[in-house]
Parts: sequence; C-alpha cells; structure tokens
Amino acid sequence: MSMDTRHYHDLADAVLEQITERIDDAELELDYEQAGNVVDIECIDGSHIVINKQEALHQIWVATKQNGHHFAYVDGQWIDDRSGVELFALLNQAVQLQGGETIDFA
Repeated sequence: MSMDTRHYHDLADAVLEQITERIDDAELELDYEQAGNVVDIECIDGSHIVINKQEALHQIWVATKQNGHHFAYVDGQWIDDRSGVELFALLNQAVQLQGGETIDFA
C-alpha cells in the first residue's frame, strides 16, 4: 500500500528534523548544513554523510563514504531496500566509521 505525498513529506521532514536536533544536542565534532530537502553531515575527518528526500519514490536516500542507501517507510520504520537495516542504525554506524564518534539518532 503506497502512502500519499503529504504523508510522505510529514514523515520524511520529521526524520530530517530529528537528525538535526540530535546533532545540535550532541557534544561532538559533528556539523551539518541543511538546504531544503538535503542534510549534509560533516564528520570530524572531513568526510560527509548526505541525506535527502526522494519525493518521486517516497524514499530517503543516504550517501556515506562506504555506500549509498535507499530507505522506504515500512511498518513504522525507514528500512534500506537492499540490506534491511534501519535508517538511524545506519547513521549511527556511519558516524562511528567515518568520524570515530558515537551518536544515537533514534
């Protein structure tokens, strides 16, 4: 069952807001810039994690130093359509791998 576009935007915007709030609250060398539907996280090593909304597919896409990921909303969670990993778990791991810092986005 597909969701309507308004519902998708509500859910995806809430995720982006949660991510930026967690970074703001963390006492880490982690920074971000948000421009519209894109959040660009800069890790302490200078690498980036880019998160963006893909409206046409009703997905959230994440690009890390290791790989690209496409997340669909399934049973109340954003799940990678290839690996099955949950969005916040992947982001926690990516920040650890790229910057050596620990954060919990959930």
